[in-house]
Amino acid sequence: MRHLFLMRHAKAKQGSGDMTDHQRPLSKRGRRQAAAMAVPLQRWRALEGMVYSSDATRTRETLDEIAGQLTELSQPELPLAERARLDEALYTFDGQALLAWLKHLPDEADRVLVIGHNPALLELARWLCREAPDALPTGSLLHLTLPDQPWPALEKHGAELVMSLTPENASHSLFQRRAPAPPDLRKADLAGRLHGQLGHLHRLARALEPGVIAGVDPEFLHQYRVNLRRSRAIGEAVLATARQSGSGKVPRLKKRLKRLKQRAQATSDLRDLDVFLESLAKVPPPLEARTRRALHDWLRDRARELHERLCHQLRQPDYADEMQAWQDFLDAAGFRQALARLAPARIEAVLAERIAGHDHDLAALSREAPDEAFHDLRKAVKRIRYLAELEPKRHRRFLKWLKQRQTLLGDFQDLCTREAWLEAFFAAESGPEPAAEARAWCAALEEEKLALREQITALPPLTATASKTPSE
Repeated sequence: MRHLFLMRHAKAKQGSGDMTDHQRPLSKRGRRQAAAMAVPLQRWRALEGMVYSSDATRTRETLDEIAGQLTELSQPELPLAERARLDEALYTFDGQALLAWLKHLPDEADRVLVIGHNPALLELARWLCREAPDALPTGSLLHLTLPDQPWPALEKHGAELVMSLTPENASHSLFQRRAPAPPDLRKADLAGRLHGQLGHLHRLARALEPGVIAGVDPEFLHQYRVNLRRSRAIGEAVLATARQSGSGKVPRLKKRLKRLKQRAQATSDLRDLDVFLESLAKVPPPLEARTRRALHDWLRDRARELHERLCHQLRQPDYADEMQAWQDFLDAAGFRQALARLAPARIEAVLAERIAGHDHDLAALSREAPDEAFHDLRKAVKRIRYLAELEPKRHRRFLKWLKQRQTLLGDFQDLCTREAWLEAFFAAESGPEPAAEARAWCAALEEEKLALREQITALPPLTATASKTPSE
């Protein structure tokens, strides 16, 4: 089987003065696009074979930005700029000319990356593959597989599409510039503001899905989780205020929130692994080099397995049906009426009830309490925060204090998660009796947890901080 990677150059500046099309350089955004594609090119093994590029300035600079990013990522074993071959024949906008060039590749070229131009690349992709996308934006990449036969024997629609990726789905910072814009809710009443927020959260979650599936930038997964959880939190606030006011149930809302919770929970372990791997990159663990590499590879394999499972779920028809059902529910008259019954006084009553529950649990907490008790307190703080955020101006100072508390509890949660993954790793690699270095690291983590336990149990009750927040 042969592998063909087709990449369009990143975004270029418009021509000016006597500048020819061939001389157009990359724009600032184009340089960011090219750099964002370095990691996926590496992961897809697109750089391991022959690399060809048009000799135009914008394609050469695309190649240079990729090579520079690989160097920053400590990949000196890939001298991309030295291995790549510039070919003036690839400066073409004709798909048939590009196909003719492809048919003259040497037989030993089993893995080929071509950096070129549209419409030639897209025309070639469509000729080779029925599933080729309808568009190939600047900086985008296609991975096609071809039968193991000589290049001159290429047949129409004989290739299969393995993956396609745009820079905006590889980099969350690039995605943000094209993400759905939040509605202007400054003059909306409470019901209108909440409905507008829920609609925006839904649109944003759907827009994040391609980046989650691509799995290049973990920030996509984080923001996707945040949107699902915020949506659920607003829905739970509606339920809680409805119960508090005695106005009855909100039909079908509890069921919808349960599905949102399940979808968010499906991302939890993967998100924890992303955070753990990120921390290992910043602060090397106190392990021998060989053990560190083994740990990193083991965690990466677990993350890959979880990511594949998540992608499978997101591609299922029932997932799309659920998300559409949630949107339909938000727009239904019954839910709008439930939002209209919300009032700041009712929200404050539910908020006060939750704060009192938190303070009760905090007072009962001790340094020797099980980890789960601290996790439950963290969840309570999140529910309080989400409820307070329904009136962000009123609770501005309180939310700031709440964030500090949530960070402390989140750090404790992260340590517990790392311990669990480490135990699983050492059990798989070393058996029931881990090495001394493993025991020493786990003991150090326990010391960190103990310090956090002392800080958490020493926290003042939330009632004290909430009462200092001035009403507006």
